Amino acid sequence: MNCEVCQLKELEVESFEIREVLRCILHTIVFHRALGLIRPKDIDLELFEITYVQCGEIEVEKKIDEKVDQFISWIEKHPNKKSQICLSFYEVKSKQPSWFTNKIERLYWEQWYINLNVLQPTKAPVGKSHHSKLVMDPGEASEERSSRRTLLEQSLQEVLFQIIKFVNEKKDHVPPINDGVIYCPFEITIPSSSDSAFGMDMFKRILHSGHPSMLG
Repeated sequence: MNCEVCQLKELEVESFEIREVLRCILHTIVFHRALGLIRPKDIDLELFEITYVQCGEIEVEKKIDEKVDQFISWIEKHPNKKSQICLSFYEVKSKQPSWFTNKIERLYWEQWYINLNVLQPTKAPVGKSHHSKLVMDPGEASEERSSRRTLLEQSLQEVLFQIIKFVNEKKDHVPPINDGVIYCPFEITIPSSSDSAFGMDMFKRILHSGHPSMLG
């Protein structure tokens, strides 16, 4: 089965920005792959001058919030790492029943990789040695943060346009969906504590197996 893959532009974020950025990207992808009668809901970001649209489905919100919480917990234990989150759309097929089981199989038809580089907050140098660099004054620090925030806002806008462009251009692989289905079945995979090299390992697994072994 043809599985289209979209690698989204890497974003540099600080830990307090992760929740808004991830929710914005994940909801935007799911909304643009939604079907049937949805109740679109506009959401204004608090940290950025950006508005995105949710499906208005409680189950989708719960699923996304749960995975975002898990990812933030993982980042706290693994600072200074570049990280990947994968959102996969799939359809469910029943395998031929055998003597013992009637297996259900997930066939992945689209995968989105969200790439984050989580920055650590900069700290002033310790000690008063004349060799140490001059400590940045609060005004400069505030200006630098404001400048970085503007760049992140622009990059996030680029990612949202990247999503829309991909969705509009790639349509042939989307499977027919049954009547009454509101959104396509999807799952979100985050790095696990046992697999810190998650990104490349997962990519290799896809190449070798044709689809990833997903976490629950």
